[in-house]
Amino acid sequence: MTSRTEIDLAGIKLKNPIIMASGTYGFGEEFKDFYDPKILGGISSKGITRHPKKGNDGIRIWETPSGILNSIGLENPGVKEFVKIKINDMNKLGTEVFVNLGGNTIEEYIESAEILNDYDFAAIELNISCPNVKEGGMAFGMDKDSAAKVVREVMKVTNKKVFVKLSPNAGDIVGIAKAVEAEGATGLSLINTILGMAIDLDREEIPFDNTYAGLSGPAVKPIALRILHQVAKNVDIPIIGMGGISNYRDVLEFLMAGATAVEVGTYNFMNPNGGAEIISDLERYLEEKNKNVNDFIKKLV
Repeated sequence: MTSRTEIDLAGIKLKNPIIMASGTYGFGEEFKDFYDPKILGGISSKGITRHPKKGNDGIRIWETPSGILNSIGLENPGVKEFVKIKINDMNKLGTEVFVNLGGNTIEEYIESAEILNDYDFAAIELNISCPNVKEGGMAFGMDKDSAAKVVREVMKVTNKKVFVKLSPNAGDIVGIAKAVEAEGATGLSLINTILGMAIDLDREEIPFDNTYAGLSGPAVKPIALRILHQVAKNVDIPIIGMGGISNYRDVLEFLMAGATAVEVGTYNFMNPNGGAEIISDLERYLEEKNKNVNDFIKKLV
């Protein structure tokens, strides 16, 4: 860990730009046998909702070339249980904590945000890829008006910084990014998984109960870079970039394309020591080049 890797993310001081992505690192304790999480810039919690969710039935993970499809269904203990048994443990890990928050109604987002106000952590990562059950099930993040509305209502009640996690499945992701920026979002987090599908040829059926699932991993990296770059050129708030990052070179590429920090996700399943290795390799590269990580941020925007 050197000063070469330190960044300022909307006033949040990170040791380095490496954050572990929601849903791929549990609540941090799960990886302590591999390396000390305190070396990380931050950890984004498993997705939390107002009420407990048991997640989807059936197959949840399906390997694909250079990635995975997941249909987890936001299995989690609910926000009250999270703050009761998890948040304090996360804060003891010695790194910045981001709480990934989802919801199926605006009321759920508001109630969860109000509960979280009483606890200490760096920021909320607002997952707006959840289906709006009162509006026919379309995800909040698919339309700029619904995205703006949920961000507006959360910003009214929260005392936390809020990074809005955007879906690449939206038709006008730049428009949505601008809309949530206008509502006061602290920053953005992108991209979420890309909607995909698998077929089990041996059984001649679709493996997922919900038919479609979210694609992540190295396969999505070029798409993630493109979307990040397009959005970064049109907003002034900081962006946490993600999508297929699996080494220090990927990290620097995402920073150059417009990110201030990055999240490592699927690679944690591929290599449980991945976070530590990426940070070590990044420090070595910066030392060899006599550069600071901030030299790369938004260099190509």
